[in-house]
Amino acid sequence: MSEQRLGIIMYGVTGRMGTNQHLARSIAAIREQGGVRLQDGTRVMPDPILVGRNEEKLRALAKAHNVERWTTDLDRAMADKNDTVFFDAATTQMRPTLLKRAIALGKHIYCEKPVATNLTDAIDLYRLAQKAGVKHGVVQDKLWLPGLLKLKMLIDSGFFGRILSVRGEFGYWVFEGDLQPSNRPSWNYRSEDGGGVILDMLCHWRYVLDNLFGGVKSVTCLGATHIPKRWDEEGKPYQATADDAAYATLQLESGVIAHINSSWCVRVRRDDLVTFQVDGTHGSAVAGLQRCHSQARVNTPKPVWNPDVPQTIDFFNTWQEVPNNIAYDNAFKAEWELFIRHVCEDAPFKWNLLEGAKGVQLVECALQSWKERRWVDVAPLIL
Repeated sequence: MSEQRLGIIMYGVTGRMGTNQHLARSIAAIREQGGVRLQDGTRVMPDPILVGRNEEKLRALAKAHNVERWTTDLDRAMADKNDTVFFDAATTQMRPTLLKRAIALGKHIYCEKPVATNLTDAIDLYRLAQKAGVKHGVVQDKLWLPGLLKLKMLIDSGFFGRILSVRGEFGYWVFEGDLQPSNRPSWNYRSEDGGGVILDMLCHWRYVLDNLFGGVKSVTCLGATHIPKRWDEEGKPYQATADDAAYATLQLESGVIAHINSSWCVRVRRDDLVTFQVDGTHGSAVAGLQRCHSQARVNTPKPVWNPDVPQTIDFFNTWQEVPNNIAYDNAFKAEWELFIRHVCEDAPFKWNLLEGAKGVQLVECALQSWKERRWVDVAPLIL
């Protein structure tokens, strides 16, 4: 069995997502399992070079994950023709500039979302990549989460009958930083630094809805900055200028109505940090990151409204958990493997820069809806 090297420039791996999901649980895990197997039996072995600004962090990461190469010199890394893939998990504001440089050098592109802070830049990236003939992909990890894969199985089986609605709840309490350190970086709460829950999360909800329930037709959204004062990593107070919560209702082309709350100002009393409840004529389901519970039409209890007596039905116990009949891999790793196959043997991969642009489009429509206090149509993208 032959082995094929794939050089990957990994930029932005010192951040939380870059380290945990893309390096440790994806590329390092793929290397540990012996690479990615192609259809002809060849094994592709990723050979990453870690790139960033902090020499100490890069050295420690490389040592911890048995990576031989790291550098603070992005120009030099970009110039190496033996490294054919450029991956970016750094800041959204810098992403278009970095990706354009990589595309001009003929690198294949894989990046975190959002791909840009505005739709014009996002579409430009897609056009440039297409013209250059490079492969390109965008992280859309939620599609490979065990909970959503179970939900998709229910959809594909016809379990729901006609799907009526989707209700999403995302979020948790992000500490302000005064009494105890915040559990998210401070730039998330500064619009001038590319922060805001609408920009961060509605990209996710676009591809989840598009892939599972039907294309997004229109949106109405109300954003809020519930907590205007926070404290940064140095313990210094700052003014929060970005939205920390968003309440969006969406009409889908399939006729389904979706409503998704996204908030960093909410305390959790649900099964997971994100849950999606899907209601249909023949059944319902609630999916989180890992688990999924369903309730068929014939197993649905028949409550009677009577506020004067205690509720006699334990509604949670009337749902049945979808079992783990198959082994589920890390969602980020699963998409990385698909992208590597796309690069090395031209395997199908539809989660490209155009799909990333659709996420940015929904962000812009949601922000417009909030500003103008009205429904906004999400038009087909004209390329």
